Amino acid sequence: MNILILGSGGREHALAWKIAASPLCSTLYCAPGNAGIAQVAACVALDIADHKAVIAFAKEKTIAFVVVGPEAPLCAGIVDDLEAAGIKAFGPGKWAARLEGSKGFTKDLCKANDIPTAAYRRFKHAADAKAYVRERGAPIVVKDDGLAAGKGVVVAATVAEAEAAIDMMFDGGGGKRAWEIVVEDCLVGEEASFFALCDGDTAIPLASAQDHKRAFDGDKGPNTGGMGAYSPAPIMTDEMNARVMREIIEPTVRAMKAMGAPYKGVLFAGLMITESGPQLIEYNVRFGDPETQVLMLRLMSDLLPALIAARDGQLKNIALRWYEDAALTVVMAAKGYPGDYGKGTVIEGLAEAAQVENVEIFHAGTRADGGRILANGGRVLNVSARGKTVREAQSRAYAAVDRIKWPEGFCRRDIGWRAVQREK
Repeated sequence: MNILILGSGGREHALAWKIAASPLCSTLYCAPGNAGIAQVAACVALDIADHKAVIAFAKEKTIAFVVVGPEAPLCAGIVDDLEAAGIKAFGPGKWAARLEGSKGFTKDLCKANDIPTAAYRRFKHAADAKAYVRERGAPIVVKDDGLAAGKGVVVAATVAEAEAAIDMMFDGGGGKRAWEIVVEDCLVGEEASFFALCDGDTAIPLASAQDHKRAFDGDKGPNTGGMGAYSPAPIMTDEMNARVMREIIEPTVRAMKAMGAPYKGVLFAGLMITESGPQLIEYNVRFGDPETQVLMLRLMSDLLPALIAARDGQLKNIALRWYEDAALTVVMAAKGYPGDYGKGTVIEGLAEAAQVENVEIFHAGTRADGGRILANGGRVLNVSARGKTVREAQSRAYAAVDRIKWPEGFCRRDIGWRAVQREK
């Protein structure tokens, strides 16, 4: 069958790499794609926000299945529009995508269904939010209710910092003006990323992962979209995975079905593992980035039948197999990220880096210029590796990083440090 992937990042490159290997896939397209994706798929210059253009292309190329990568088109209802046009698609419909599109919606759903999460309040006015912050004290978390491209959360260490975040969000200082915010207690523990495929009734867990949000070594610096990840996350034991399914994922799937918005797609739970157990920080309605890169390296099974089964309501017939190996990815970003950064700088040494054993290099923000590869985003490369331990995967990934010649880029040198310490 002909497959179309929507998106242009490292997540989409990892999905394309895995789907291209499926015997079910004849021609693979990606819109708009990037220089790395072009090695495994035909890239198409489509505006994925233009649903009519996407549908017209899918019909022209007899696309049998569309895999939607990013959250914005999901929240805009692209799956509903594709399905209405008779084109099968992987991902939640617009109403189900509210689990990421509105943090307040998700918090209310948790409260109504006894799903463990931090205490919170929703606010439409800055003065009310500030009064609540002064009442609760710090540390405290301030979130833009809607999509904010990973920039809509501030973990405030002081009341003054929280008040500044409230003003920034309502005034549009983060690039968009919030119409509502959520203020919640700051959870203490260890974070983990948990993924489950859902078909509206059934949910099956994928492998766990842990990412690194801060820009610099030692978990210092500003929050980013993610500077690296590894899988499995040691804190996610079999017992903890079972609790997350029982206490968080399954009640969510039941609640969404009961409200007439059955959840189909991948459900990505950002978790805090506290002394009392798992707590939900937030939901995303798509595969994580950069977690997808390590999950795809560890997935032994063909991904495509599982994605189709999620859409068709047939996950009860799917059993996924995983490599025992660990996987780790290091994000190489343009200097200045997550702030201002330059584009168009030349990256060399990729072929040499890819020769390191068990290494795959996924492109997150690149474009081809003749025979050259140029940086074209903030997060630019995901240098990924498998190994028998996290430490072995880490050493392979950094051996590959050290072969890449890109003076205008930087990366963290401590991805996976928690797991490596545990292994020692």
